[in-house]
Amino acid sequence: MTRVACIGEAMIELALRDTTAQVGVAGDTLNTAIYLKRSAPALDVDYVTCLGDDPFSDRIGDFIASQDIGCSAVRRIAGKSPGLYAITTSDSGERTFTYWRNAAAARDLFQREGALDFSALEAYDWLYLSGISVAILPQHVRLALLDWLKRAKVRLAFDSNYRPRLWESPEVAREVTRGFWARADLALPSIDDEQALFAETEAQVTARFDGMGTTGALKRGSQGPHSLGEQVAQSYPPASNVIDTTAAGDSFNGGYLAAILSGRPQAEALRAGHDLAARVVQHRGAILPAAAR
Repeated sequence: MTRVACIGEAMIELALRDTTAQVGVAGDTLNTAIYLKRSAPALDVDYVTCLGDDPFSDRIGDFIASQDIGCSAVRRIAGKSPGLYAITTSDSGERTFTYWRNAAAARDLFQREGALDFSALEAYDWLYLSGISVAILPQHVRLALLDWLKRAKVRLAFDSNYRPRLWESPEVAREVTRGFWARADLALPSIDDEQALFAETEAQVTARFDGMGTTGALKRGSQGPHSLGEQVAQSYPPASNVIDTTAAGDSFNGGYLAAILSGRPQAEALRAGHDLAARVVQHRGAILPAAAR
């Protein structure tokens, strides 16, 4: 059985609606882990993160387990707590995030008593992480992780998922992201993130990834994905009623990865990712309710 570890930060989510808020659990790589497992139940999917010992951490841990995601690599740290974010959504479905995460337990990933330890990742066939997973780590941990990955036999799927406020500077973000793109076996960039990070046009981003020779998908929202590593000519119908674009890219990644890791061809994987994302943006929140899977 293929073993996959999704790495990152699970957070408490507040979805604001008028004067009320719905409390949930989400996070970019966790969203992908959930959609990956739902789309390919035969895969063994674990989540790798750090949580605290507070009630909100318990809530996150229970939620991850309820989604049939393995929790054996979730580390609990006494005295710590998870991050929190709130979502406000415009009439067109575009969302705005407000974060409280500077002291989140996930920032201590791979760090134990002053030493770095990536040995837990050796048990997996595939690792999936994002630019957010990397950005929340101290710079020396990011670089050590990248160095470990260069020597490890595990395969890597990466999504740059650029969030400027998480990085010390655009220059650091570009340097680190280039390193992870160079190591990635499967690339899942979003066109808008790459344009913002590298100050390139859509055509320049597309040409850069085409030139890398890496398999994957360049996500382009309602246009549908651009195939990387293999030419694919097919159309992608847009969502008919966009309500909330939260987790659009995360769900695409989950659907696409599920198809690829299950042995399906590139064209089917691209369509699976797009169709899943189109369903997700027609519901509020990051995770589709069970009845809407």
